[in-house]
Amino acid sequence: MAEIPREDQRPRRTLIIVEDVSAPLDRRLWSEATALARAHYEVSVICPKRRKIEATEEIIDGIRVFRHPLPFRAPTFLGKLFELPIALFWEFVLSVNIARRYGFDVLHICNPPNIIFLIGAIYKIFARKGILFDYRDATAKRSEETGDRGSLVERLAFKTADLALSINEPHRQIAIRQGMPVKRAVVLRPCPDPERVNPRQADPLWRNSRASMVAYAGEVSKTEGLDLLMTTIDYIVHQEQRADIQFVIAGSGPEWHEIAALCGKMELGDYVTFTGPVDDETLCTILSTADVCVDPRRVTPRNTISTSQKIMEYMAIGKPIVQFDMVEGRLLAMDASRYARENDAIDFGKHILELLDSPEDRKIMSDFGQQRFRKELSWQREQQKLLLAYDLLFAIRAQRLSKAKQQKGPKTRNAHISKPR
Repeated sequence: MAEIPREDQRPRRTLIIVEDVSAPLDRRLWSEATALARAHYEVSVICPKRRKIEATEEIIDGIRVFRHPLPFRAPTFLGKLFELPIALFWEFVLSVNIARRYGFDVLHICNPPNIIFLIGAIYKIFARKGILFDYRDATAKRSEETGDRGSLVERLAFKTADLALSINEPHRQIAIRQGMPVKRAVVLRPCPDPERVNPRQADPLWRNSRASMVAYAGEVSKTEGLDLLMTTIDYIVHQEQRADIQFVIAGSGPEWHEIAALCGKMELGDYVTFTGPVDDETLCTILSTADVCVDPRRVTPRNTISTSQKIMEYMAIGKPIVQFDMVEGRLLAMDASRYARENDAIDFGKHILELLDSPEDRKIMSDFGQQRFRKELSWQREQQKLLLAYDLLFAIRAQRLSKAKQQKGPKTRNAHISKPR
């Protein structure tokens, strides 16, 4: 799609709001933001402060990043009742500050949570901004076949948005069922950027003097199956008595301390390394050092239709994968992965051991994964879809502004016509 003609030469401006992860640690967010910046957009990002990332305002890669305080992350529903109002307050305050200092044409809202749409609704109604809903996570328990309409908040989020980005086709179908026009529902897979995620020189220090290493990269929480992974490690170390394997868990999350405590209770501390938040260089070094990478997300209606970014990162590095058997996981990894029985931590462990004991199989799976990533799952392919989606969004906004101007024009002219005497 050709670029939309503009009345002036001012660059297009977008404001991205994300509440779940901080920038630049959110790799999907940062890939989108940097792709827009390279296309000469002025990009601002609002996100929460996280451990080791405390700067309130800074510029990274030409992108303005504004961080707000968030005293805690609450995994429970009751906790969310306290967390979300705090986040919404700061997100709105920062958005007003950015609007005054720099301005923005488009508000790019990332879920979860869906409730951020309230800020979008304010700017759409009172400032006629274009609204993009980046639909990453189908938070309602559903499956593609149920056809349910989801929560009221989710429906309102789609109703407010002018265009929706979805991580895969099942999510796109949800968007369409929620009322998003077909041509305005765009699939944008969270593919890694090969310029940021690529093989590095292995660092044997991560192995802790052990012969083999298994790595996990992502949020440390029960939602991501880290409690199941602890059960798997317990089986491998204590039942199979494999003391030659080091497990490295790269990332942080709302239940980091709880998972670490579970690890200690199982007496696995010497076999498991928790890194906390890591930069791209450290992450890629960890994954490059590993023999096998894992995605222990349990099988749920939500996870069944979700696209795991970590799976594609493992493939980009060229590592064999073990995960539970889910439709979207198979569509992504295909022969680059082994698939354990549904939520069976012991079977998961058996697949890990089989791969560690078979370097030939690991090599075949690694080569397949890297080739599939380069041909089908690279961010270079997806970023063009992002830019086209933004072209469409600006066209929609331009039409709305033009229509509003036409409606306002006659009223303004009529106001100067004298009444007949």
